Amino acid sequence: MHAINLTIKYPAIAIMRLLFVFTFIFAVFTSNAQGVQSFGGTIIDEKTERTVEKLELTIEHLESQKKYNATTNDEGVFTFDKVPVGKYELTIVDKDYNKDAFNFEVTETHIPDLNFAVNLKVSWMMNWGDAYGQEHYWSHFMSKIILWIYFLCLILVLFYSILQLSLAIAYVKDKRNKKGKEQKKPVYDPATTPKVTVQLPMFNELYVADRIIEQVAKFEYPLDKLQIQVLDDSTDETKDVIAKKVAEVAARGINIQHVHRTDRTGYKAGALDAAMDQVEGDFIAIFDADFVPDSDFLIRTMPYFQDENVGVVQTRWGHINKEYSILTELQAFGLNGHFAIEQGGRNASGHFINFNGTGGIWRKKCIEDAGGWEHDTLTEDLDLSYRAQLKGWRFQYLEDVIAPAELPITMSALKSQQHRWMKGGAECFIKMRKRMIRSKGVKLGDRIHGLSHLFNSSVFIFILVISLLSLPILHIKDSFSDLNYVIQYGVIFLISTVFLMYYYWNSYRDKTDNLFKSFFKFTGRFFLFLMVSMGLALNNTVAVLEGYMGIKSSFVRTPKFNVNVKSEFKGNKYDKKSLSILNIGEGLLMLLFTFTAVNRAIYGDLGMVPFHLMLAFGYGLVFFYSIKELKSSNA
Repeated sequence: MHAINLTIKYPAIAIMRLLFVFTFIFAVFTSNAQGVQSFGGTIIDEKTERTVEKLELTIEHLESQKKYNATTNDEGVFTFDKVPVGKYELTIVDKDYNKDAFNFEVTETHIPDLNFAVNLKVSWMMNWGDAYGQEHYWSHFMSKIILWIYFLCLILVLFYSILQLSLAIAYVKDKRNKKGKEQKKPVYDPATTPKVTVQLPMFNELYVADRIIEQVAKFEYPLDKLQIQVLDDSTDETKDVIAKKVAEVAARGINIQHVHRTDRTGYKAGALDAAMDQVEGDFIAIFDADFVPDSDFLIRTMPYFQDENVGVVQTRWGHINKEYSILTELQAFGLNGHFAIEQGGRNASGHFINFNGTGGIWRKKCIEDAGGWEHDTLTEDLDLSYRAQLKGWRFQYLEDVIAPAELPITMSALKSQQHRWMKGGAECFIKMRKRMIRSKGVKLGDRIHGLSHLFNSSVFIFILVISLLSLPILHIKDSFSDLNYVIQYGVIFLISTVFLMYYYWNSYRDKTDNLFKSFFKFTGRFFLFLMVSMGLALNNTVAVLEGYMGIKSSFVRTPKFNVNVKSEFKGNKYDKKSLSILNIGEGLLMLLFTFTAVNRAIYGDLGMVPFHLMLAFGYGLVFFYSIKELKSSNA
């Protein structure tokens, strides 16, 4: 009764209380509805320009310090729902992506558009190795090691190119000094000229045996002072062809013998050594089966032995099938560099040169004094050359006397030849390096150039390492900005290229009176040669490593073809072809460098694109040449 009376007595107070409660509730809900907003955006990867999924984000209210989280969906879209208005700071939570925190404001009238791009902190290749509280500690450490190896290889390539440049300068200087001056040459006198033995080492040379024997039989030299030895290790019908040809030449009254071995110990060096006790002359001229020396060869070379200190006279190789294909043209381009600048430059500077295995003449006494032919390396000519010069014998190089020869016309034959030369060079470096350092009476410059000459084949190791390391270096560049300064030293490679251009320009033999046209043609030929040399780096590196590791292999002689134009080629039974692991490796490297070049070009990172395109082209040319020949041989 009392309560009822109160209610009735004070109706206004009750109504006011109810109105207050409803007003408070309405105000709260109204305030919340007007004080929150929903907003979001899309996140893309700045490099790939693709959306980033499953990326975690956090925003923090700067007044209340309350945090809100969101994650991008499969389309890279994120949303913050019903977040109070105010000022915020946005950060990326995902440890793989790097994005500076930034501030924004949400008001009742402004909803921010948070579309933005992010970058990976490091590339996928370097996204590992957290340690000592530091992200990517070990991958950063490994990156430093990679950069140092890369930098060391660049320096070694630069050192090689500087030495080649010095030889080119010496060659040019010597040419200028001789220009316009009458050169006094020793005179040939048939009455006093000494007896010469011409040795023709052969092994299964069915296609060229007749040609070289006939060519040497035409030498314009007193018959009573000429002996020809055909040193035949053949195991096929070549020995019968040689026997028939030797009998035919002997019937003309020419002193010629067919020396056939059934035991091929020592290969070419073994054959040369085994025949020494049958040599009648005091001088020994040597020609491989693919050579076609001119009939006046001995007349033009023998007078230089009037100097008793001369142990070897080496002539320049010519190229009888240079125009056969682009492959033979590039080989001629490279060999001209060796026979002009390397041999000519070293000879002009008084440095050691080498007998090239053929197209030259030895003094028999020089061979014996140097210890004779040894067959513990694949390049017995280089080995004996250095042993002889360390004994004090002088070598004479005659650039103006040409010994024409055949160039390999197939990629398989070229790679076989390169493998033997590169491996033999490495074997000679291991064998001779200590003697070069310790031998008395050798000038410092001669030691440096001699050691670098023996070490030359190693440049292919450096090229291969540089090319392979250039791939992770791109990821280092993307990942660690503090290491980017080292990468700029890649310009060393460009300097080396310029030095080598000068080297090959001075040996280039297709110059015309039109200097601009000649240089334009030379530049195209030079870079094509450079790219193919890069493409051969894998093949040659394996050969060099085998040489340094002491892995022995048989002397695989380069197949000879006796072919000058493509219409003459009918096949060659000695040119064996099969798909090897190296062919597969060359194909994979072609694909790898092509992908990298295209990928980087798309994203605008052009720094190494030209280098990778050159590698891709070089490996591609070597690979497709090999595959094409393989298909032709199986057809």
